[in-house]
Amino acid sequence: MVSEALRRALPDRDAVVATLDTIADPEIPAVSIVQLGMIGEVETGPDGIRIELLPTFVGCPALEVIRDTMTERLAVHGLPVEVVVSFTTPWTSDRISPAGREALRRSGFAPPPQLAAAIGGGRALQVLDLAPAADDWPEEPTPCPYCGSTRTTLVSPFGPTQCRSVHHCADCRQPFEGFKAV
Repeated sequence: MVSEALRRALPDRDAVVATLDTIADPEIPAVSIVQLGMIGEVETGPDGIRIELLPTFVGCPALEVIRDTMTERLAVHGLPVEVVVSFTTPWTSDRISPAGREALRRSGFAPPPQLAAAIGGGRALQVLDLAPAADDWPEEPTPCPYCGSTRTTLVSPFGPTQCRSVHHCADCRQPFEGFKAV
């Protein structure tokens, strides 16, 4: 049986998530792993803290850095920490919080469009379609994070990481990266 003093000393889910919200994404330091929606289940108890980490992509090169940083930061709670990388709950770009979307935009990254409404009715998402069929819904241009213009062009669907693409704005003439919608 857990004593009352120990139960009061145990961190709750909110305290753990607040700690995790201090961890910046290693590839985009302007946004936290919580803002990106990379945290799944959080369990706390007298035996330790267990966190489900949801990778943005299979093979994400930053996973070990993120996992190690999570373990290090959560050590402040004085309990063993287990970080489990899981694909049971798939990460989607809809998991990015409004604060995360704004942090991405402010740092020069175009946040992905919200997909839940766009793919209603059973339509499958086309992550990359270089030659869309005539009956596909028209792809909305990616708004420029610098000036807001939609006069943008996809320069390359392949950015520096799997989750980003490269665009160019015709109005402010800035190149920028956009998060892919998944």
